[in-house]
Amino acid sequence: MLPLTVWGLTLAQALLVTGNILLISVNALLGQQLTPVPSLATLPVAVQFIGLMAATLPAAQIMKVLGRKAGFSLGNGVGIAGGLLACVALQQHSFWLFCISTTLLGIAIGVSQQYRFAAIEACAPEARPRAISLVMAGGVLAALLGPNLAIWSSRLWPHSTFLGAFAAVTALYALAFLVVVLLPLPKPGIEEQTGPSRSHMALLRQPRLLTAVVAGAIGYGVMILVMTATPIAMHSHHHDFANTTSVIQWHVLGMFVPSFFTGRLISRWGEIAIIQTGCVLLASCVLVAQLGFEYWHFLLALMALGIGWNFTFIGATSLLTLCYQPAEKARVQGMNDFLVFGVAAGGSLLAGQLQAQLGWEILNLVMLPAIGVAMLLVWRNGRAKSAAAVEP
Repeated sequence: MLPLTVWGLTLAQALLVTGNILLISVNALLGQQLTPVPSLATLPVAVQFIGLMAATLPAAQIMKVLGRKAGFSLGNGVGIAGGLLACVALQQHSFWLFCISTTLLGIAIGVSQQYRFAAIEACAPEARPRAISLVMAGGVLAALLGPNLAIWSSRLWPHSTFLGAFAAVTALYALAFLVVVLLPLPKPGIEEQTGPSRSHMALLRQPRLLTAVVAGAIGYGVMILVMTATPIAMHSHHHDFANTTSVIQWHVLGMFVPSFFTGRLISRWGEIAIIQTGCVLLASCVLVAQLGFEYWHFLLALMALGIGWNFTFIGATSLLTLCYQPAEKARVQGMNDFLVFGVAAGGSLLAGQLQAQLGWEILNLVMLPAIGVAMLLVWRNGRAKSAAAVEP
């Protein structure tokens, strides 16, 4: 039985992912409306991920010193400020102010990535894969609420279609703030704050850690790039907003529904096998995208993309937890998220340009070499582990 803290973190994660899905549904389209330069349409999404990346290292260190509750409360406060600023930016029709607001929201999202690590710390070692999965499974509620909330909130202010979406994002961060305040999150221990710790380079010399970081970064980067380009690609092929939000909704269900059993699959088959399966699913998204531009082509491709991300990200996170001592926790977790979400930021920034210059089919094909690199590295790590297991 998982402790109450894990369930509370799952609820907080569900609230924040609901807000993230709202952002996914509207950010690229708002960028198209507000930007004076078409190639910058996905800049609000890109700076959101830059803010996310920039927050990862400081967030890990703040929590090491002040604890999880203080760190999460601070992150949710930044999210509330970002949502309010976005409302002002839309009222003033200011592209650059909107980019600042999405940067603040990105910082808040960066802090919230630590929820999965907080869940690990709240339970026994054998339950850690299930704890990671449960926190990520909070996205199922978000997948059901997010797109529908985007449609419903668009009717609140008839003169500004998306103003209601950012009012809703602000409310979601406020609710998550209350949940975190009520949770019994422990303060950092003595060993975590004063124990021995290796340098970043020494840590990265571990093949297992390097595999976890690369697999997580490539899986997340491919998912974000393709997902960010999807609303633009569907719009260019004359799909309406309802179809686009439906595809995103099913994509997010693909991202999070498997979380109910991914942890058990990891416990049975190991992280390496699950990450490899995720890479195969990412490659299948690329292949489906070559078949056409109908609603069902986008739907099936994005569902495969979501499930592939789930397996690669949860598998890589579980593998990461095997690679550090308590005093190294903040350093490794912060470094991992910085690199993973740095790649994601690059993917979101490139999405608009690649979609405009290459088109949907070629954009997807460009993903295959990166997926192949991840599969090769994970395979080599798995073979190395197998060889070590049979040594006398």
